[in-house]
Amino acid sequence: MKKIKPNTLPPLIFIILSWYSPNLQNVQAQDQLPTTIGPNCTTNQTQSSNSCETYAFYRATPPNFLDLASIGDLFALSRPAISTPSNISSPAAPLLPDQSLFVPIKCSCNAVNTTTTISYAGMNYTIKSGDTFYLVSTLSYQNLTTFQSVEAVNPTFEPTKLDVGDVIVFPIFCKCPTSSQRRNGFNYLISYVFQPSDSLSIVASRFGAEEKSITEVNGGGIRPFDTVFVPVSRLPNITQPAAPILSPEVRERKGTIVGLGIGVGVCGLLLVLVCGAWFYREGVMKRRGREFMDEEKQKMGRRDGLLKGEKVSLMADVSGCLDKYKVFEIEDLRAATDGFDERCVIQGSVYKGSIDGEWYAIKKMKWNAYEELKILQKVNHGNLVRLEGFCIDPEEANCYLVYEYIENGSLHSRLHENKAEKLNWKTRLRIAIDVANGLQYIHEHTRPKVVHKDIKSSNILLDSNMRAKIANFGLAKSGCNAITMHIVGTQGYIAPEYLADGVVSTKMDVFSFGVVLLELISGREALDEQGNVLWASASGIMDGKEERKLRKLGEWMDECLVRESCTTESVSSVMAVAVACLHKDPARRPSMVEIVYALSKGDDLFFDVSEENGLSPRQVVAR
Repeated sequence: MKKIKPNTLPPLIFIILSWYSPNLQNVQAQDQLPTTIGPNCTTNQTQSSNSCETYAFYRATPPNFLDLASIGDLFALSRPAISTPSNISSPAAPLLPDQSLFVPIKCSCNAVNTTTTISYAGMNYTIKSGDTFYLVSTLSYQNLTTFQSVEAVNPTFEPTKLDVGDVIVFPIFCKCPTSSQRRNGFNYLISYVFQPSDSLSIVASRFGAEEKSITEVNGGGIRPFDTVFVPVSRLPNITQPAAPILSPEVRERKGTIVGLGIGVGVCGLLLVLVCGAWFYREGVMKRRGREFMDEEKQKMGRRDGLLKGEKVSLMADVSGCLDKYKVFEIEDLRAATDGFDERCVIQGSVYKGSIDGEWYAIKKMKWNAYEELKILQKVNHGNLVRLEGFCIDPEEANCYLVYEYIENGSLHSRLHENKAEKLNWKTRLRIAIDVANGLQYIHEHTRPKVVHKDIKSSNILLDSNMRAKIANFGLAKSGCNAITMHIVGTQGYIAPEYLADGVVSTKMDVFSFGVVLLELISGREALDEQGNVLWASASGIMDGKEERKLRKLGEWMDECLVRESCTTESVSSVMAVAVACLHKDPARRPSMVEIVYALSKGDDLFFDVSEENGLSPRQVVAR
């Protein structure tokens, strides 16, 4: 039989081979990965080995993980939380590919099912387009977990039917030292993924450990991509790459080149300007001749305000909202507000207007309402201001959000501007409970959770029955435990961890709510004329014996509440909740579930607030 030479193969076979070869490599690579569910543990172990703070070794990888902000998002950490143990002096600086990092994780023993218990640190990951358990485990988390383990930890999700926005727990494999290991001086078991080029001696040298101790913890037969646990007494000091230092000769040569480059650039720029002036003079008369016709064509093309492509683009952004909200015409909004006359302004860029006999609050904004619309269509609660519809201005590409009209304005105006009608304590407590219920809803009953990010008294509106509704979701974020470098909000209400590190979580709303409680109790503004924040002046009021607490609280309370002779125990209880909300450690602030429960009890409960315990409700002994 005549042999076919490779160069005589039909092109189709080359296409098949070119597809098959890399996919075969992917299959082989997947077969090499560990298939275990995770490191076994037992819940009856000693407490010291059941939960601990430890570290995972991670490498910066292009294109998505070359900065601490993106890696912090992945592990729900701030940049300093990673830069400090990783010996990085500038958390905001970009990273180099394959740069080594120590990522702190909270390791604990968790039951996967009735028969299996494994040790891991759970990371909440929001599924994006194209994500699979396998890809996120191997690429994003670099084999610190396995897709089999992800499936076991998330039994209610089908790996082949994931939706964008699903929140999946990815179990990062880890171990806590046993009591005997701690006695031998091992304080950490660092999670490290064994690489194909690694050997036990290389890993031991990297972490300053002994081969024997690594083998004792992990056993024999370590394969590539297995997660091994390296026992160390202290965290090794990573030597990070330094910025290159140029020699004087190189700096001088570089300066000469830069100087020549600038000179050539200036000459080129002058030449371009001279030529440009000549071409401009020749073409200006021709343009003037066409100018009138061009303007007429544009006017005809913009008969409805926008060119067709622009209008379609704007409508496409909000197409998912069209079946839920009414789409108002811009002419109706102009008629309702007398052409957006200043007399109709409620606050800022929000106007009061009547359409078909119904009053609405109409919020005018540039075209950046998509995120706000996306969040508002997920929420529906009596303590949130209801969105009725929206409108796109086809002339100026503005967007208008049309909300229900709330009769009694903002809490800020009733507390700090309306001196004639002061709110009594019962009304203030009811307002606090309403706001807490609204926040509990967006924190606990939306998926993913919504963080408002701008809770303040001017964003709390009061209806005809003096019931509170949360307004203005313009800064809200869907999803939490993220890091941002763009700090927004209102001074006096911003949580310290958000201001310092950009940490976005539901606990920043809890902090802001604590400031609102202080406003309700004291009648003072969150930021005074000298720039002093209200929450700083509240520290120490709830310290000491009961008699001292009540005396200090009486001096700090709104005078009208003192004259009202409201129950001191009730005010003291709410003050204790406020202090707990303002704890400097976000983890020790109460959740909105706890806060709603606490406030709803009124006089029946009081709270102990301390550095260790945070918020702790307990029944008052009958007086």
